[in-house]
Amino acid sequence: MSLLTLDSISLAYGMHPLLDQASLAIDAGERVCLLGRNGEGKSTLLKIVSGEVIPDGGTVRLEDGAVLAVLPQNLPSDDTRTAYEVVAGAFPETGQLLAEFHTLTQQVDEASLDRMMKVQERIEALDGWMLDQKVSGILAQYGIDPDQRLNTLSGGWQRRVLLARALVGEPDILLLDEPTNHLDVPAIAWLEEALGAFRGAMLFVSHDRAFIRSMATRVVELDRGKLISFAASYDRYLELKEKALEEEERDNALFDKRLKQEEAWIRQGIKARRTRNMGRVRALKAMREEHRQRRVRGGTASFAVEDAARSGKLVVEAVDAGFAYPDGRPIIRDMNLTVLRGDKIGLVGENGTGKTTLVRLLLGDLAPTEGSVRLGTNLQVAYFDQLRGELDLSRNALDNLSEGREFIDINGQSKHVLGYLQEFLFTPERARSPVRVFSGGERARLLLAKLFSKPANILVLDEPTNDLDVETLELLEEQLSEFAGTVIVISHDREFLDNVVTETVFLDGSGRVREYVGGYSDWRRQGGRFPAEAAGVRPDQHDKALKSVKQNSTTKQDSSSAKTGLGKSAMQDGAGSKAKPVKLSYKLKLELEQLPGQIEVLEQEVASIQERIAIPDFYAGDSEEVAATLEELERKEASLEKVIERWMELEEQATG
Repeated sequence: MSLLTLDSISLAYGMHPLLDQASLAIDAGERVCLLGRNGEGKSTLLKIVSGEVIPDGGTVRLEDGAVLAVLPQNLPSDDTRTAYEVVAGAFPETGQLLAEFHTLTQQVDEASLDRMMKVQERIEALDGWMLDQKVSGILAQYGIDPDQRLNTLSGGWQRRVLLARALVGEPDILLLDEPTNHLDVPAIAWLEEALGAFRGAMLFVSHDRAFIRSMATRVVELDRGKLISFAASYDRYLELKEKALEEEERDNALFDKRLKQEEAWIRQGIKARRTRNMGRVRALKAMREEHRQRRVRGGTASFAVEDAARSGKLVVEAVDAGFAYPDGRPIIRDMNLTVLRGDKIGLVGENGTGKTTLVRLLLGDLAPTEGSVRLGTNLQVAYFDQLRGELDLSRNALDNLSEGREFIDINGQSKHVLGYLQEFLFTPERARSPVRVFSGGERARLLLAKLFSKPANILVLDEPTNDLDVETLELLEEQLSEFAGTVIVISHDREFLDNVVTETVFLDGSGRVREYVGGYSDWRRQGGRFPAEAAGVRPDQHDKALKSVKQNSTTKQDSSSAKTGLGKSAMQDGAGSKAKPVKLSYKLKLELEQLPGQIEVLEQEVASIQERIAIPDFYAGDSEEVAATLEELERKEASLEKVIERWMELEEQATG
């Protein structure tokens, strides 16, 4: 029996099916990466597994006695509890008593001593000292000060505390949602090592490709409401997925071609008012229903950077530059750095080493406290903020982007704002939704849309990969590589740095800034190490071969029904004995004769509306008029379908 089983899980928000009869089984010890586009429902699926969300249908079964734990995606913003209190909280009553006892031991007044005795008695009654050993042990194992308050810790150390809480109960399966977000590279490397030592099963969501390669033994993709399993490494999954999409595209093209032929056949039959093989008519009806039920894979984001006039050859030159706070503590010191037009620079360093300060120095937002920083000419900067501070959450996507504009000029081409947003996968309806309801991925795409809508010859991106799905991430990499201007990136995504930057600038935390040719991997090969790493430590986990990864290819799903359904239906109809035709009443006969004319009129009306919608500036019109036109098309198409179905019904009665 599998450790965790999801059986035919369904969930819909309104008319939008997020999960459609999705099924999955996970065995003990497996490390399963859940992939999918932004908005597909990955986080929701994890919440269904953990019990936070109840599905509309289907069942979630955990093996009897199995323990499930969750490493939350979002870090606490203002949690004043100590690390001991947080970890002990994994055991509700006993943990609360242990945390209280731990606090009381640091107090010496009489009231505290009296309370400590009572708490001690209750702990002994619950056999709680064994749990105290577990809490203290895992805190020591992870190097966590038990008395450190959570809100005083960095993101990486907060993640350590939360992982300790999740693992202290020795779970059989661990759920993780984007565990590497907002972590620096050393913290990610530590997380990989800690999870590598975990012997339970894992189900995790991540878009960090190096992390996926290091951790996953199987990839499961959530695509259009279905869960598709690939018993393969991440790289092998990419190959198999590409082949599967090509096969799906071929099958759909063949199906659509045959459907079009059958539609043409039946229309001719209607206009000529001749009876037809009703088995073939019924098969066409089934094909239409299959086509209607098909969930088309969403489009891929398509965007380009708006180039400004070229900057001067020299972008910025720093000579013996430094910056220190008023208390004299140096953040940057003795920096000698030259940035030329077209350079693509990645800033690497632990959190708090001064990467953002360095960027502000290079852009002229901060004046150096020592040395000099000389800026080049004609610099136009576009800035991507990792905190998404450029977005007004109370306004919709359209208003956030337009800033009073109706059209945007992108590299000499005028685009309507709504059409431009569609290139970033925002439907007209979604573009008019308030940003506060957007997912992290949607906010990131909107910020990219806003960033790329303004002319720039310098792009500064602070953690741009957080929350982006892999396909959008790869497109961003491509655009940045082709961008003729200068790019400065702060990122902890190792593969993103390798794919984009031509130079790595490392901040070691002491204020020193060092340059290396190439990306993250090149920096490592040139001896680059973080201060926290001891001498002689082996390279990061992502450089190791994934020996435990299974290489079995996924089993192809049967698609024969779409290929053979029509022929089989027609053969069965021809082989069977024909039923005697039913004589229609005069009223029904008259209705049957009038239906072809009604069909022809409706077809012309539908075609006319479709032509109006196809006009490039259709969405530039009044929003209410656009919505009314789309609703009119939907009504006409529904009426056409209803009339054709009525014609089929009466024709079948007349011919048997």
